[in-house]
Amino acid sequence: MTPFGARLRTLREERGITLKYLANALQVSAAYLSALEHGKRGAPSAGLVYQVNEFFGLIWDEADELAILARLSNPRVTVNTAGLTPEQTALANRLAQTIHRLPPETVAALHAILDTTAPTQKPRLRQAARKVR
Repeated sequence: MTPFGARLRTLREERGITLKYLANALQVSAAYLSALEHGKRGAPSAGLVYQVNEFFGLIWDEADELAILARLSNPRVTVNTAGLTPEQTALANRLAQTIHRLPPETVAALHAILDTTAPTQKPRLRQAARKVR
């Protein structure tokens, strides 16, 4: 299951909406939505994410969260380690080989480590321009 698929299922179940009903409302097949929920399809398009937000009435933070989850929902990830250190390449390969065996606590710990090492966001152009004045 992907992060987007898990959230979509939760939204449906919380509101008592069947897969078939949602598929009809979004004009997609129930099989496609089921595959999204189970992680058997790639990340949904931005258009579908928008439709889901509209259907469930999600705005602001909830809508942004769903878009972020969609971007993190590719079930077949490729990591290009060309130009990286041998240690980074080895880590990518070890993770690919063992991720299915990691307990939830370890996955959460890895997320926490990555959250602390994430690069800071670049300032927006307008914000940078105001500082120059």
